Amino acid sequence: MAQDTGVTAVGDGRDTARTAAPEPPGRPGGPAASGTDTGAGPEPAPAGAATRGGAATADGAATPASAAIPGPGGVATPGRTAPPGPDGASTTPAGPGGVATRGGATPPGGTLPDGTGRGAGPAGRAEPRRGVSRRRLGARLLALGGVLALHAAFPGSAGAAGGGPAERRALQGLRLRYGSARQAGLLERHLEAVADEARRFLGPSPERPYYAGAVVLAGRGRTVALHRAMGHAVRYAEYDGRTDRVREFPAAERIAMAEDTVFDLASLSKLFTSVLAVQQMERGRLELEAPVRRYLPEFTGGGKELVTVRQLLTHTSGLRSWAPFYQESTPEGRLRLLWSVRPQEPPGSVYRYSDLNLIALQLLLERITGRTLDVLLHDEITAPLGMHRTRYNPPPSWRRVTAATEVQRPPWSGLDRGLVWGEVHDENAYALGGVAGHAGVFGTAWDLAVLARTLLDGGAYAGRRILRPASVELLFTDYNTAFPGDDHGLGFELYQHWYMGAMATPHSAGHTGFTGTSLVLDPSTDSFLILLGNSVHPVRTWRAGSAPRVAVGNRFARAVPVRTRHGGAAWFSGMAPGGSGTLTLPPLVPATGSARLRCAVWWDTVPGEGSLHLEVSPDGKDWAPLPFTTVRSTGGAAEEWPQGSVSGWSGRIWHRLEAPLTAAWAGREVRIRFRHRAAGRYVGRGVYVDVVRVAEPARLLFAEDRPADAARVEAVGWSRSGD
Repeated sequence: MAQDTGVTAVGDGRDTARTAAPEPPGRPGGPAASGTDTGAGPEPAPAGAATRGGAATADGAATPASAAIPGPGGVATPGRTAPPGPDGASTTPAGPGGVATRGGATPPGGTLPDGTGRGAGPAGRAEPRRGVSRRRLGARLLALGGVLALHAAFPGSAGAAGGGPAERRALQGLRLRYGSARQAGLLERHLEAVADEARRFLGPSPERPYYAGAVVLAGRGRTVALHRAMGHAVRYAEYDGRTDRVREFPAAERIAMAEDTVFDLASLSKLFTSVLAVQQMERGRLELEAPVRRYLPEFTGGGKELVTVRQLLTHTSGLRSWAPFYQESTPEGRLRLLWSVRPQEPPGSVYRYSDLNLIALQLLLERITGRTLDVLLHDEITAPLGMHRTRYNPPPSWRRVTAATEVQRPPWSGLDRGLVWGEVHDENAYALGGVAGHAGVFGTAWDLAVLARTLLDGGAYAGRRILRPASVELLFTDYNTAFPGDDHGLGFELYQHWYMGAMATPHSAGHTGFTGTSLVLDPSTDSFLILLGNSVHPVRTWRAGSAPRVAVGNRFARAVPVRTRHGGAAWFSGMAPGGSGTLTLPPLVPATGSARLRCAVWWDTVPGEGSLHLEVSPDGKDWAPLPFTTVRSTGGAAEEWPQGSVSGWSGRIWHRLEAPLTAAWAGREVRIRFRHRAAGRYVGRGVYVDVVRVAEPARLLFAEDRPADAARVEAVGWSRSGD
């Protein structure tokens, strides 16, 4: 949802527009900055890594096979059962007459054209060195026949012999199950901290509660290890904007939040619309690079005829962020408003998050399928996946189990509706009958977990497939390489620290919703995190930013362990925003000019804001960079770091670091230290250093595994950690 002058703007802190930058050398800092190359799929696991249901994990974290095996009836039994189905009310949405009335001939079948390629990572960041990746291969094959060719080409796709382990499990009918943190391969104390962080924002944040209540759900593999409800689904009856005071419901009439509370998902609706669009690409009804006017002839004027389907899905159409459809009294007037909108910049030249993109995509989908969007959602996604608590326009019987949203009054809202409860919050979606491509879907945390698991498993869940694996790749492929910091797949946002927190990696995908909702999934750890809060209850102005999302994302990222090869502890930098620390070796005196430092390192920092530095000093006061090289533990060529520092993402695997001490240090005392810096508001998973040794051909100068040497290490801001 987005608003213009006179109505408080929305967007949860995301930048609304960013122009193209040709081949930037690195990603700028700031809240939206994030930046290693996103061109590859999850890393191959090193030899000997633990496996998760047959799939190795690159960090060596053991995820027991039991985490992928459901209990009786598909549900684990540690005192928990899967959420109930519908309450008897019909879950089959219907538009007028059950079908769309805006006719139009189905266009001739077509295939997906060439996608956006990906280059090498900029200097100063770790760019994994490997052969042609799944995503790079996908981008190249797009030019050779589209998603159908991709589908047949990928070894893990259903079209290939056997399919991958995750896809086979999905097609065998295995479902999500409740289980322990250990069963999910997570750290229990840090997982519990996820719920603690979410609960903290029920209090002053900083003055008013961020939300009245919330539901948080986190899992890895097929195990949902955390599902908690807190606060109230319904608390406030009225809000007075003149005095900034509220009238609360009497205690007996308030409704506590429950794990199965239904939320207005707001802009998470865009993800469903995007999945529906990619389904039509699979079926040859829609082409990614085709102009929208091919399917909607009315979509012309002022350069709009140049806008492509891809540009709608990646918010690069040049259209403004929002238009007041609710001010039009008739459907015809609302359509005229959309047709009259002109791009503010040439299509493809700017990134601007815009609801209009998905509203246009809704009309396109309805035109080519002959069905309304609510019917498409039911028939193509929620019914096949058993998402019985996800739909547009929930029936009145759902109201008591639905979280209330805002008390809508002018001037902060464009409408005067009072308390919005059980109806869509977004003013434009409300004007469009509750069914819109950008907003309007209601759902539960469990249903979103089903969607996340479906996508992580290549488009299938419980024996039902809604997308081919190659199509899921399109959702998670960055098409916005020209707009650093605004990484975007088809509908999904990628690598966004501003709401993913430390869960953000080059492979993480997700979205937020204005009502306080968010979904993040990370294929590199096979994990997913859902936070649903009614943060506009009682009014949108009580909250700002995405602090709860970042806080729970940081905690959940910490709950995914990092294991050493030897199974013991390593030095860990921590994850404190704005923090820094040093790990200093005792004074050493090399006898020759051939001394070298060797160790293992693992890093995940916010590019440009967090980094690991290796430094030398003659006296412990004046420090200079010590250049080094790294080699991935999975093999490959060495990477050089002449500035003595790394930033970004190491690929969630260990690297072997080697740093030669020049002949200038022969016969002189030298101090060596590791320095970690986290300068911005956001952090990554941190830095690990292990098995530190300094040796020359005939002598071992320092060995971390010698107790006497280890006792002389000076650690400031670093600690020993086994996970």
